[in-house]
Amino acid sequence: MITVSAKIPDDMKEKLEREDINVSEVIRNALEEEITKRRREKLRRDVNSLREKVDDGVETDEIVGAVRETRQEN
Repeated sequence: MITVSAKIPDDMKEKLEREDINVSEVIRNALEEEITKRRREKLRRDVNSLREKVDDGVETDEIVGAVRETRQEN
């Protein structure tokens, strides 16, 4: 595991402490959400690209499944 750091204003640090917020947990969750969001966006772009190339009536679910299978193999 590695450590990352960020500079925040003093008043924000005080508010975090006052609200008993686990900063590490919030940061981990936010980063996971961002990773998931970006992966979904890339998958959506991949699907749209495939749809344009294979415009023969293939359903979106089939394309998404094929892309996921390919990624899991790598």
